[in-house]
Amino acid sequence: MVLDLVVIGVAITLGPLHNSAFILLLSSLHGARQGLAFLLSWLANLVVVITLVMLLTNGQPPARHSTPSTAAIAAKLAIGVALVLYGAHRHRRPPRPHGTPRWTARIDNASPITAAGLAWVLQPWGLVAAGAATALDADLSTATDWFALTCYCLLATLSLIVMETYVVWAPTSANARLNALRGWLSRHQEPLIVTLSLLVGLWLTAHSIYDLAS
Repeated sequence: MVLDLVVIGVAITLGPLHNSAFILLLSSLHGARQGLAFLLSWLANLVVVITLVMLLTNGQPPARHSTPSTAAIAAKLAIGVALVLYGAHRHRRPPRPHGTPRWTARIDNASPITAAGLAWVLQPWGLVAAGAATALDADLSTATDWFALTCYCLLATLSLIVMETYVVWAPTSANARLNALRGWLSRHQEPLIVTLSLLVGLWLTAHSIYDLAS
């Protein structure tokens, strides 16, 4: 479980879409406040999903080879295959011109509530679902699994935490460097999405097949 959560958490935190949007928020008027609203909403989403899973299992992992356990592995397998197909599709489709989405023009005047809502919209739900299916194996009677789930949520939010902290402590240099990072993310968005989708998809697919066969 732990290794799967690390792989999924890293993939979530490295996603170019939400990181680009977050940098735009930080660059806007009252950017630190809007960024904090986005960050807290993003983290709250992950915590809510994990909490719902724990309520479903009552904090106890399903027995191995039971119907719930097999269903969770099958769900991870389906998500893995879907990510592989999605990455392959994005890789094969013709390149698109690098442009700024229309919705980014509204970020300058966005309220904290809007910023918080944007975090839910940009959440990579496929990866979040994979994390939820993995969390079914958590045993809340052990401190180790509590720690693993906490680290997963923080790892999936790490890029936002780092950028928010940077802007608060060094706003002048942070804005320049983060805008340069946003430009790089914009130019490399497609290969980043393809790479993350394929790598995580192949990992989940291979690991799920192994779990089903063992």
